Amino acid sequence: MSLNIVLYEPEIPANTGNIGRTCVATGSVLHLIEPLGFVLSEKHIKRAGMDYWDRLQVKRYIDYEEFLKINNNPRIYMATTKAHKTHTDVIYEKDAYIMFGKESGGIPEEILVDNEDSCIRIPMLDSIRSLNLSNSVAIVLYEALRQQNFETMQLNGELHRLRWKL
Repeated sequence: MSLNIVLYEPEIPANTGNIGRTCVATGSVLHLIEPLGFVLSEKHIKRAGMDYWDRLQVKRYIDYEEFLKINNNPRIYMATTKAHKTHTDVIYEKDAYIMFGKESGGIPEEILVDNEDSCIRIPMLDSIRSLNLSNSVAIVLYEALRQQNFETMQLNGELHRLRWKL
């Protein structure tokens, strides 16, 4: 089982690239809900420095409805600045889906209203509108992994510790 990061209509290729790298590093699956604000061609991927993209488990959907249908209406934690619960108030399942909205507007209000009990936020001062998308994904994803004691990464960590002892 792996965690699932869902990007709703991402607009900035560098953010998606950073998130893809984080997914590869954590063994998470990246789900992209179209339309994308960029082209995912081999040329564009290489230009963005995403040479790890071939190791990324990535799935694309034409819209939110297709995403729900293909994944059997999964339980989704929806990251939004409008939530009452923080990202540390919930317990993430081993195959949790964590969704983030597009950079310019987040997850649409109608989706959030229908899923209010699944909305989470990252605490921050009122003087800022939101954090960078790729930073937000990393914060929430690593909290979910921490709750699971980094189970999927323990072997790599142990090998790393062994190398330092040699």
